[in-house]
Amino acid sequence: MTSLNTWRYLLRAICPACIISREEYLLLAKVAEEAECYEDLVAQIKGLTQTYGALTIKERKLLSVAYKNITNPLRSSWRVVSLIRRQRVRIEKELTDACKDIVKLLNDSLLATAKVGEETVFYYKLKGDYYRYLAEFAQQQERSRCSDSSLAAYKFAYKHALAMLGPTHPTRLGLALNFAVYYHDVRKSPEKACHLGKHAFDEAVACLDDSSSMQVMRDSMTILQLLRDEER
Repeated sequence: MTSLNTWRYLLRAICPACIISREEYLLLAKVAEEAECYEDLVAQIKGLTQTYGALTIKERKLLSVAYKNITNPLRSSWRVVSLIRRQRVRIEKELTDACKDIVKLLNDSLLATAKVGEETVFYYKLKGDYYRYLAEFAQQQERSRCSDSSLAAYKFAYKHALAMLGPTHPTRLGLALNFAVYYHDVRKSPEKACHLGKHAFDEAVACLDDSSSMQVMRDSMTILQLLRDEER
């Protein structure tokens, strides 16, 4: 119960048959206006209308003030949300075009001429990445199609990486990281993401030795840290 209605409540409690005068309604309405309690102002005008019917010019102005101050902030919020929605549509269109462009380049040219080994893994990883990006914001059937295409690319790349690249190879580790992100974000399967990350992390740690080049060691340790964070 608002403080502005306390007096009215007490009056009704003491004398249920008592009717609040028009002047008392108007006083409470003006107090509500001064306090910028526009919902309370509406309540007083509604009570006045129910009790006395038609409104005077002053009362109509109070009614207008009440609803204007309630609706104006909401209209402003709606305009902001509408602008954001239009911006989102534009950004999604540009992002979709960019993702589809690189996937087309991969399918039409780069994958067909890729050498066995790191190059093939790299390009199929890219294909999985950009289908994953599309799946993140696509709708319904398109999301499912992009998710399946991303999964197929990642699986092919990971199988090839296991056969052709060492456990500490940065491209293999980067693939494992992104594949884990796919399971976590797109498939909503943190268990599979953790399993994949842990497997790649454990294999790489077991193979780290003094013979590894410093650059490979640095790249591998950076990605291993990301895998461990993803596992958590």
